[in-house]
Formats: sequence, structure tokens, C-alpha cells
Amino acid sequence: MQADRNVLVLRLIVFEGLINVLILAAKTAVGLATGSMAILADAAHSLTDAANNVIAWIVIRASGRPADREHPYGHQKFEVLAVFVLATLLAVVAVEVAIRAVTREAVAVEMSGWGLMLMLGVLAVNVMLTIWQRYWARRLDSRILAADAKHTLSDVLTTLVVIAGWLLSANGYAWLDTLTAIGVAVLILYLAFGLFREAVPVLVDAMAIEPERLTQAIQAVDGVIEVSRVRSRWIGSERAVDVVITVAPDLTTVEAHEIADRVEKRLKSRFEVADTSVHVEPQR
Repeated sequence: MQADRNVLVLRLIVFEGLINVLILAAKTAVGLATGSMAILADAAHSLTDAANNVIAWIVIRASGRPADREHPYGHQKFEVLAVFVLATLLAVVAVEVAIRAVTREAVAVEMSGWGLMLMLGVLAVNVMLTIWQRYWARRLDSRILAADAKHTLSDVLTTLVVIAGWLLSANGYAWLDTLTAIGVAVLILYLAFGLFREAVPVLVDAMAIEPERLTQAIQAVDGVIEVSRVRSRWIGSERAVDVVITVAPDLTTVEAHEIADRVEKRLKSRFEVADTSVHVEPQR
């Protein structure tokens, strides 16, 4: 099932990559033809979309491999690592765009009828691509597809602002082109921050479920006397829990094992925990 999911995710990423390359080419052509720094900044944003698709394709292939000796918990975190790399790439692009916008010499921005039609077409394609990506991200519970959808949504918003800034700057308000380019950089940086907030907790093993909620659920299991320790974390998009429970000292091994099984079932049904490790200790 996981293998089928990863194959489908890879196919979706390849399709997205092809669309993003076409969008990148369109924006670059319009930006160079009109001299608009704002449109070229938007093209840089699209470049990160295409680069992310390449990174995601490589990483998903790695994350789809089963657990092995070197990675006993599996390779799912590689998908989260891809989100972190994308966030880093976005941050770098944002800073570079802002610097170029501020330091560039004044250039006349030109109007272009075919360029406007092309940019409106790009806008429509990105709106449809965002809806499509969100659908598949929810259906496959894929962090990388969800990150892609957020990135494409930011592309929609920036393209709207860029088109408006370009039209105004071509009609005598040249300073708006620089201002729009800086605005694009700020928006890209904001998106990067959001992706960092999503990826970093997983990579540093932040809790996946509040320990108080886990403790309460486990203590309700028949046979559990005390919860000595409970920890949770994310393994990719799945939750993992490590718990130490205390049971009556006169129980047989089979009886203690049955209690541990009930704990696992409770956590799976209530919190959708995919990996549970239950250590049983006798009460002293």
C-alpha cells in the first residue's frame, strides 16, 4: 500500500514539474521582454517550484524504501527533509530577489499585450494546479504535496500582485516595479517560514500528541496501574508512541502482554498511532 502511494506521488510530482517548467519559461520570457524586475522575481519563485519538484522526486524515492539495518524506523523523514530543503531554497531566493530589486539600476518597464495574455494564462494554470495539488495531498496524506500546494498558492498570489505592479509601472509608475519585487520577496520569505515551522518539529522529534492526553487514555485501559513514561514523535506523516506502564506484579507474561496489546489498540483507535512501543514493569 505504501509502495503504491509513493509511486502515485512520484507521478504527480513529475506532472507538476513539467507544468512548473512551462510556467517558468513563460514568466522569464515576459520579464526579459518587458524589463520588469517584478516579473523576473516571480519567475525566480517559479524556479523554486521546479527545483522543489526535482528534490521531491529524489527524496520520495528514498522515503518509499522499507526499513533496513541503517534506518530501522524507515525512511519517511526524508519526505520532511525535502520540505525543509524547499523552505531553505525559498529563503535564499527571497533574499536574492530583494537585494537585486534594491540595487538594480532604473530600467524602463514596457507594456506587452501578448505578455499580459501569457501572464493571465499562467495565473489560471496555477489556480487549477493549486486545487489539484491540495486534493491529492489530502487524499494521499502527503506532506510534500501539501507543501507544494502552499508553494503554488503563493505563486498565484504573487502573480496577481506582479501583474498589477507591472501594469502600473508600465504606465508611468516605474518605482512600483521595484516595490512589487520586494513584496514578492517578503511573501516568499513568509512562505519559507511556514514550511520551516512544519518541518523542524518533525526533524527534531517534537511531540506528536500531548502527553497528558496519552496518559489519560492509557490509564483507562484495564490492568494498567500507572503510566511511568510516555513519549511521542512523528515518523514522516505517522505518529509513534513510546510508553512505560506498571502492572500488577503477580501477572503472568501472557497476561502482561495482553494489557500491552490493549494499550496499543487504544492508542491506534483514538490517536491513529502507527508505531507503539509498550514497556511493561511490575508494580513495586
